[in-house]
This record gives sequence, structure tokens and C-alpha cells, in this order.
Amino acid sequence: MAGKIVTEITGPGIPLRGNDIDTDRIVPARFLKCVTFDGIGEHAFTDDIKGLAAKGETHSFADARFANAAVLVANQNFGCGSSREHAPQSLQRWGIRAIIAESYSEIFYGNCVSLAIPCFTADHETCAQLQAAIESNPEGELTLDIATATATGPRGTIALQIQPGAQSQFLDGSWNARAGLLENLDQAKAVAEKIPYVSNYA
Repeated sequence: MAGKIVTEITGPGIPLRGNDIDTDRIVPARFLKCVTFDGIGEHAFTDDIKGLAAKGETHSFADARFANAAVLVANQNFGCGSSREHAPQSLQRWGIRAIIAESYSEIFYGNCVSLAIPCFTADHETCAQLQAAIESNPEGELTLDIATATATGPRGTIALQIQPGAQSQFLDGSWNARAGLLENLDQAKAVAEKIPYVSNYA
């Protein structure tokens, strides 16, 4: 009962410039009180959006040109800050299915993998070129290939990087830890019965 196999992601892109964009900016802490993640996508970057709007500017996540985006292109240390899993949940429920950035917070990266959101890396120049290309052609689609770690779009194919462990998990479906646990539920129960504070708990 492995998770779905993820071989490629295709869709329009959305540029998000700036280093050290943390999880509190992705989804502010006041929206973390939800019991489920339903509706959390509408709060993605809500404070940044309001802040720019007050200056007469438009955040990319409020820009109608990118309303159907599936591939986010960011810069350095994306997803830093607290380890809240609400951040990738918010992005996914907004519509993001893959990310390309110069680097990531390790915990954020892991949370994305657990949601089947591939996180690729590229150098600054490549990310800047992709962001500019998306802005000039918002409807142009990018196809991210997991096995070859490449992005193919209107301007051709470019090489990316992806962590080998995550790459393997997407290609064999093992990114879904819950599915793996359910697949081996009998073994998990057998182990639990041998643990005193579990089997003797009243």
C-alpha cells in the first residue's frame, strides 16, 4: 500500500523573489489553530499580500496571472523558521505541486516530501532566469521530471538537482509514511504488544 508514484509535475509557474522566506510568512501563526488543514490554502502569504497591497503593489500569490500556478520558483533558504507543517499544507492547498529554489530549510523540505511535493534546487542564476521567464509568459507550462531532475518549458530544458533519497521516495511511492505504516500494521501491532508502557497502559 505505497503512496502514489510521482514521476513528473506539469503546470504553470509562479515566481517568488527573496531570500529567507520563512514559514510564518507562508502562513501566519494565527491560522494554525485549525483542527484540519481545510481552507488553509486561502491564507498563504496573507500578511505579505496585505503589506504589498498597502503600498500599491501586488504579491505574486494575489496576481491573477499566476492563479493557476503549480510550480513555485523561490530563492535561498525557502521555508526557514518554525517547523510548522501548515506551511507546505497551505502551499499545496493553494495549488502548488512542486518547488524550485536555491536552498531550503531541512524540516520544511522533509514536510514537503511527506506531502508528495518535490523540491528541486538550482543556482541563483537559474532561478532568476526561471522567474523572469514565468513573468514574461505566465501561461507557459513547466514539466518537472523526477527521474532526470530536469525542467522543460517554452525556452527548453534545464538541469536541476533533487536529493537522491527524496527522488527515490517519489519514484517508488515510499514518500507516504502513513501508507507504509498501514501496509505493515500487523508488524507494528506485534511490536507494540511487547512494549510495557503500550501493552499495559490502562
